[in-house]
Amino acid sequence: MTDDVRLRRGRGALGFSFFAQGVAFALLVTRIPGIQDRYGISDALLPVFLAAVPILAGVASVATEHVVKRVPPSVVLRWAQPLVLLSLLGVGAGSRMWQVGLALGAFGLSVGALDASMNMLGVSLQRAYGRSIMLGFHAAYSLGGIVGASAAWAGAHWHLGLFASYLSAVAVLAPLVLLASRRYVDQHERHDAVAGKGLGPGGFKLLLPLCLVMACAYIGDSTVANWSAKYLQDVLGSSEQLATVPYNVYMVTTLIGRAVGDLGVRRFGAVAVVRGGSVVAAGGFAVVAAAPGAWVGMFGFTLLGIGLCVIVPQTFAAAGRVFPGAACDTAIARLNIFNYVGFLIGSPLVGGIGDAWSYRGAMLVPMVLVLVTLFQARSFGPRAARYGVGHERPRVVDVGRGGNEV
Repeated sequence: MTDDVRLRRGRGALGFSFFAQGVAFALLVTRIPGIQDRYGISDALLPVFLAAVPILAGVASVATEHVVKRVPPSVVLRWAQPLVLLSLLGVGAGSRMWQVGLALGAFGLSVGALDASMNMLGVSLQRAYGRSIMLGFHAAYSLGGIVGASAAWAGAHWHLGLFASYLSAVAVLAPLVLLASRRYVDQHERHDAVAGKGLGPGGFKLLLPLCLVMACAYIGDSTVANWSAKYLQDVLGSSEQLATVPYNVYMVTTLIGRAVGDLGVRRFGAVAVVRGGSVVAAGGFAVVAAAPGAWVGMFGFTLLGIGLCVIVPQTFAAAGRVFPGAACDTAIARLNIFNYVGFLIGSPLVGGIGDAWSYRGAMLVPMVLVLVTLFQARSFGPRAARYGVGHERPRVVDVGRGGNEV
């Protein structure tokens, strides 16, 4: 098998892994009311259960940093993804509170290992391709999220129980991810040559700006996920039915933006794309905060999807440019923690400011935080870079289409 074919198959397999993870996560978060009802979890206790998932995921991401010094990231991903699906099934299978707690704990631990190893492989493949492909993987995740949310809606509409709803998804996805895992591609020569090395002196200082960008991006994302419906209904006076639309629109625009984002990176460079996304996202929050009515507010959430969608994939890609070899895996594992930090901070931050002051004012906070990315954009590479520092080739084989690209 030629290297081109091997890379192309590895890219397809990893893309499906991102897709499956999007489906699984959406099935969990969109059925939270059903989970709460099934296990009798009170409103006061629910945040504890929900916070435990990203906290444990952060712990697992740190652990993955050490595991991949001994085994390739593909091995971690091959085992973590089925565990995510099985723990999702466990959430729907129990009847007692300790059982759902155990299942959610397993979900958090396995999803942390999954997210870290998945992005390690994505950055490694992008390096092998010599051109931007990272946004395409995250586009597959967004597509999976839309499919998962739609499946959850269908399950709730047809009054399917949690177990039946999750079983059908797991029965389809688990065999496929196991089959796809046979085609994951590690850069073994890179891994073996530098295994065991850390970030080195000054590495943490270089990583901190990217960590800040990652946290701010996820604060923005969690604001949309947790507050868009309430904001549209309570502040802008929309109907309950219309209030469900902004998040779906946000997911669709995220998918579209990521699907075409790699072309933008190749044409204009990572720094320009990230800065453009930051400005558009900040403008979206400004429109939402000033919106006189529901439809203008929905336009603001649409801008948010277009702007925020490019930041997270490019932050992981930037780690691949800044840190060589196994230090890249370490950087991605630690960077991934700030995904969960942003998720944990975002919702209570906006909710607390909204309750204490106003929800319009609360929308200005993530707007300011997203603008932080403008001042950290230089961390994404030199202004002229189309892929990265030192490993963008002047002429590469475009294995995605089988032709040559200058």
